[in-house]
Amino acid sequence: MAEKAEYEELMRQLGAVASVRRELGRVLPDGCSNGAATALALLGRDGDMRIGRLAELLAVDMSVTSRLVAHLAARGWLDRSPDPADRRSRILRLTAEGRARLAELSDRTAEELARRLGDWSDDDVRRLTGLLSRLRAGFDDPRPERNTPAEPPQAAPFPPTPAVTRT
Repeated sequence: MAEKAEYEELMRQLGAVASVRRELGRVLPDGCSNGAATALALLGRDGDMRIGRLAELLAVDMSVTSRLVAHLAARGWLDRSPDPADRRSRILRLTAEGRARLAELSDRTAEELARRLGDWSDDDVRRLTGLLSRLRAGFDDPRPERNTPAEPPQAAPFPPTPAVTRT
């Protein structure tokens, strides 16, 4: 087990990761917050879903998710259709414009990461991706035996770590 000082350094480095996320947010087009980009990425990765599921994945309150969904719908990036199984609920799905916006976001983010990490080896990028996936898994399920995936999960088109953005 790591020493206390190693965990303290890990905490400092995790704080630095938050600043990396903010920097990546600077390449987003106007009208697209980190929260909007994350929601689009989740819908792109996981497909159609109810708003409650999106709130779970974003790890934010339903009221925050509702405002985010309204923002995305107003821009024509997602559609809210009645759920055939429960007409009181809505199913969220990306529109063609939403898929195009997601592709643009993915391209911009990948280009920025490639620019910033251009001197890294492919192995280093893969290692970091695997370790971050493992770290995330460690917080998804509190049971230690479930925290080590055999393979890193398939990456979403945009970094999947939800950003808590209050819009």
